[in-house]
Amino acid sequence: MFSNTVRTKATIIRKLALFVMPGFLALSSTLISCTPNSNNTNTANEPKADTAATKTVSFKTKVLRMGYQSSGDLVRVRGVLEKRLEPLGVKVEWAQFAQGPQLMEAMNVGKIDVGSVGETPPIFAQAAGARIVYLAGRRITPTSGKGSAIVVPKNSPIKTLAEIKGQKVVFQKGSASHYFIIQALKEVGLKYSDIQVLSMPNVEARGAFIQGTIPVWVTGDPHLALVEKLHGARVLRDATNIGTPGGYYVGTREFARDNPELVRVILEEIDKNGQWAEANRKEVAKLIAPVLKIDLPIQEVISERANYRLKGITPELMKAQQNVADLFYTEKILPKKIDVQEALLTPKEYAAITPPTLISEK
Repeated sequence: MFSNTVRTKATIIRKLALFVMPGFLALSSTLISCTPNSNNTNTANEPKADTAATKTVSFKTKVLRMGYQSSGDLVRVRGVLEKRLEPLGVKVEWAQFAQGPQLMEAMNVGKIDVGSVGETPPIFAQAAGARIVYLAGRRITPTSGKGSAIVVPKNSPIKTLAEIKGQKVVFQKGSASHYFIIQALKEVGLKYSDIQVLSMPNVEARGAFIQGTIPVWVTGDPHLALVEKLHGARVLRDATNIGTPGGYYVGTREFARDNPELVRVILEEIDKNGQWAEANRKEVAKLIAPVLKIDLPIQEVISERANYRLKGITPELMKAQQNVADLFYTEKILPKKIDVQEALLTPKEYAAITPPTLISEK
């Protein structure tokens, strides 16, 4: 049984390589850390948890393994999950990854239980046979799209998006940038095949862009804000009104089904943290800036255009996600059509894991 499981996982990983290599399978190089949360747990003005309702809850798992991306995670920095869960007997462990595709790979091979990614990584993971489920979506705000953009160096001769035809365009395949560039190209009458695609994680691409070896880069904050403010990068198109359903918190199917009460508490605390963040964006910047080693004024820009709160999984949201999956199939990037319904829990299971504050958002 054990050997069959190992062979199955190895087969899934090989399938993933077909979709998003290079830059997807190097787990050893992209798993940057797996450490307890920072002790910085500033919770001033934070909505209070209903501790009376959770004191008697006994969770099946004793360790929650959370994945986050190298762009930072306010939930981790503030320690809100530790504050809520450790008194209830659940330890929180964190693991850092370069971007969403690497996080999804780690989830697929059993390294983490829950993580936050953009709209694209779950689709590629599902295409490779990963047993993942959507737990909650991220609410989209009017400024959300400002945090992602297609950029060129300040002295680039490229002045418009249409002029990137034939150019080398760098982004992480299987990430939200992958979907973004396809949609943006369609707006100016170009096809995905009209550009030369080079897959590279943001943490690697930033240095190459600064050195001038990348003519066009599709990226997001904090990398975007840094190259804009410090190196004069010019934005050809940001992701405002790009038509994305937004990002998600995803988890393994087994974890979600075995721990519905725990998932509910996790989502509740993440959304409460988001509520605090959107009301205290300057405080968010002060917390994140030293973690990412970013100057405070730049981090303030990042925090102002970030979205922090969650929304429930609804038919409307999944219809929009299906449109994303269909686009990748139509563009012949995925070799088979993906049904996102296969990565969903039952309505009864969603009722069990979804806090009331998430239910009304479509």
